[in-house]
Amino acid sequence: MEHDETSEGAARPGISTHLVEAAVALLLLAIGLVVVFEARKLGAGWTSDGPGAGYFPFFIGVIITISGAGILYQSLLGRNRNTVVFVDPVQLKRVLSVLVPATVYVLAISVLGIYVASAMYIALFMVVLGKYAWTKSVLAALAVNTLFFCMFEVWFKVPLFKGALDPLRFLGY
Repeated sequence: MEHDETSEGAARPGISTHLVEAAVALLLLAIGLVVVFEARKLGAGWTSDGPGAGYFPFFIGVIITISGAGILYQSLLGRNRNTVVFVDPVQLKRVLSVLVPATVYVLAISVLGIYVASAMYIALFMVVLGKYAWTKSVLAALAVNTLFFCMFEVWFKVPLFKGALDPLRFLGY
């Protein structure tokens, strides 16, 4: 953890930007190396009838790997390392208050389907973050998802994912 001086002169705790950049660079480096390795298994060379299946992915992986290595070098050893605080605890809490429910929502889609998961997501967001009453929140969530259901399933005849449990099976769609 590093500290950053705010405009008032008080220290602001948090992780410095160059450490976050280094972590992202390591992730990019790992992704690039996996792409290179897998592309070589596909055949990254030139065949008698043109490039092999892994030819272009191989070079994309090389570019990602080189970029990740460059960012890692700059973030850890560069002269102009950015040592200001990337995110403080208050900011991180705000980001996580949106990121965690969004992640749960995406996971819930696979089980409950897009309509039921979306209705729950909208209602809970309105109640928890928007501080709306439960009745308004549930009514708004149901209205939005009923509109989307009619639009996609009934009018456009484009079925969206109903989930493993298919809780809307009773509707006949």
